[in-house]
Amino acid sequence: MSEATRWLDLAEVDNVRDLGGLPVAGGGTTRAGVAYRASTLQEASAEDVAELVDVRRLRTVIDLRLPDEAAREGHGLLGEAGLRVVNLPVRKADATLLDVVVPSGTSADLGALYWQLLAGSTESFVEAARIIADPDQHAVVFHCAAGKDRTGVIAAVLLDAVGVAPEVIAADYALTSERAHQVRARLVRIPAYRNLPTVGQGVFAVDGTAIASFVDALRATYGGGAEFLLRHGLTPEELTALRSALVAA
Repeated sequence: MSEATRWLDLAEVDNVRDLGGLPVAGGGTTRAGVAYRASTLQEASAEDVAELVDVRRLRTVIDLRLPDEAAREGHGLLGEAGLRVVNLPVRKADATLLDVVVPSGTSADLGALYWQLLAGSTESFVEAARIIADPDQHAVVFHCAAGKDRTGVIAAVLLDAVGVAPEVIAADYALTSERAHQVRARLVRIPAYRNLPTVGQGVFAVDGTAIASFVDALRATYGGGAEFLLRHGLTPEELTALRSALVAA
């Protein structure tokens, strides 16, 4: 699966790609058509919904936004499509909406933020892994607002847990740079996100440095994504199911 074919081009959602096609240690690749990462889906058109539900066989939406953020912004037409929608907020322990979606500073600051998101959201990470491990819930899309930060840390833990190399995780994260201008243009029309920094600054620093430092810390502290998930409640059987779901020989 090429980088180009991993992108899902929708009319009114800017940053959607398949987690499939990434090389896995020991052989094989991540499986296509199981899990998608995305920016906010609230403006998806009827055609976008048809692509996701009828073509991609979407069954489950994991919304990583804060509960009040998710309730206020909603899911648009996708919320009326009969899907399972699960809110698994990714946040710092003391997060406000501003803390999560409009951090200031450099990518190094984002690396620290990502570690704080992990510490404040352990139950959400584990439950996301359980959902994606369950074939009855496939395909799954998980998203936040921009589809980079909260979505990126979930993707990093899951991919590391199934054997994707850190440099590949960082490269996947950095792909958002190809759509960052479109993502920002859409988000700043929404009142909650209107103060986003320009592309390349703060939350829109998308060179891979931040997620690379996060994965380094994950491995140094826990031994990696799999060990983090096991330590926080995922069972060995669920981890095996996650790997079966996400890895193709």
